[in-house]
Amino acid sequence: MSTFPAAPSTDRSPAQGEHVLVVGEALIDVVHRADGSVDEHPGGSLANVALTLGRLGRDARLATWLGTDERGDAIRAWLDESAVTLTPGSTDADRTSVATAHLDAQGAATYEFDLEWHVPAGTAPDAGTLAVHTGSIAAVLEPGASDVRALVAAARDTATVTYDPNARPALMGDPADARTRIEALVALADVVKVSDEDVAWLVPGVDPVAVAHQWLALGPALVVVTFGGEGAVAVTAAGEQRVTAPRVDVVDTVGAGDSFMGALVDGLWDAGLLGADRRDALRAIDAATLTTLLERCAAVAAVTVSRAGANPPRRAELASA
Repeated sequence: MSTFPAAPSTDRSPAQGEHVLVVGEALIDVVHRADGSVDEHPGGSLANVALTLGRLGRDARLATWLGTDERGDAIRAWLDESAVTLTPGSTDADRTSVATAHLDAQGAATYEFDLEWHVPAGTAPDAGTLAVHTGSIAAVLEPGASDVRALVAAARDTATVTYDPNARPALMGDPADARTRIEALVALADVVKVSDEDVAWLVPGVDPVAVAHQWLALGPALVVVTFGGEGAVAVTAAGEQRVTAPRVDVVDTVGAGDSFMGALVDGLWDAGLLGADRRDALRAIDAATLTTLLERCAAVAAVTVSRAGANPPRRAELASA
């Protein structure tokens, strides 16, 4: 019997062309490991979310900002192999951005960045867009961040909005200023996922679940706080739902939160809870559905941390585990 929870059931038949539009950075991660080794591979928070969705069998479309250089070619090949589609204009950058990650002995990463971010001209949801996801660097780094906020505000009319702040202190400046920008997007979102580490940086000394309740009051239907190997807590109008994480040998944590986020969107899709017309149903999500969803997200993230780099599982791996 599989150790991975089945996806929540849906009462909504899929329509042709339904997809998730992911808006944000794709870049090259240069990873310095604790043993002194260095490797280079494609990444970026939003690209990782799109990759997770693609590997779970979803139509994921990524609006990003890449060059047509060797590193950009590597990212495009990586995304294509997982069935992620780049939206028009996503390769108009002069060069491909780079993030340098330094891993400690436990596999935790700190980052330095050399990047620029624009939203490709003409990026917008269409009739098949069930959800728009954004977050991290794309939602705070200008000049693209202002376009992201405008896009998200417009998308609410037809699509579910999902958001992961995924804080990058090296780029986001003063935490108080970053919190103002982040909470403006929280107020536009239907679903928010945030890590306990993000909350600790944004609001030092405050219980992350208490912050989740504060954010819920700003407008979302669901706020999920992840606690790494300790699991996750979801906050809705009905209360709190907690799940534990599977125990695994951690290789590194690169992309773990992004794979959790991708699995969260995937699970909401399975449950028939994506789309602006499903906003009331999302607010009324029941405890059993939410628990199943969170357990599956934790299982996907556990696979990711058990192997090097942002390497989330495919749907077939979950079914056969």
